[in-house]
Amino acid sequence: MSEDKTEVRTLALALLASLLLWNLPFGGVLLYPFKLLATWAHEMSHGLAMLVTNTGFDHVMLYRDTSGIAHGNAAAGPVASALIAAAGYMGTPVWGALLLVATPTAEAARRALAIVAGLLAISALFAIGNGFGQWAIGAIAAAFAAAAIAVPARARILVAHFVAAQACVDAVLDVRVLLRPIQVVDGITVGASDATNMAGATFGTTDSWAVWFWALAWLAWSLAVLFVALRVTARRQLRGQ
Repeated sequence: MSEDKTEVRTLALALLASLLLWNLPFGGVLLYPFKLLATWAHEMSHGLAMLVTNTGFDHVMLYRDTSGIAHGNAAAGPVASALIAAAGYMGTPVWGALLLVATPTAEAARRALAIVAGLLAISALFAIGNGFGQWAIGAIAAAFAAAAIAVPARARILVAHFVAAQACVDAVLDVRVLLRPIQVVDGITVGASDATNMAGATFGTTDSWAVWFWALAWLAWSLAVLFVALRVTARRQLRGQ
């Protein structure tokens, strides 16, 4: 079997496994580390937007209930607030899509998993501000490093694609949280949801229609990013035939 066909089959299997696990009684338990990883990607995307907008990125907090929050160094203006609010739900599927596109072969998967392990480890040391988040992301980093080194070649591609599929699927499923008017982190209300903040920054209102607009826009973005990643993979297979 060619590497291109192996890539497509492992990608299809990864997507199917992700969707099935979300609907199994104990699927949430099995997917818990991946949910934490998606929260990490979401909050780090907020953090990157804070840096780009000169708001300043201080640290991220990750909690046992898979919630999280990114803290900046200064108050953000309307434009910066909009960019920061959008970054979380727009950034998470991009992380997943990049991992999908970057892992067509076992060797590419090994490199990608090692890079992700390094990013996770660095963030655990320097960007995460609470003990649980540091230990959890540190453990996930170790798991990625082990997958890059010890997992057999074909299984390594499946691992990379499963992680990438989880990021894309989670970004789609989490859109329902945006329709809540408040943001709950570690069981405590800490402010408005990202969609509510985005509605206020762009439309000057937090009415339901404005919140729904951005929730649906980010849902469409997540689906579009996944579609493009799948098309890139499919075209790569056709070129390899």
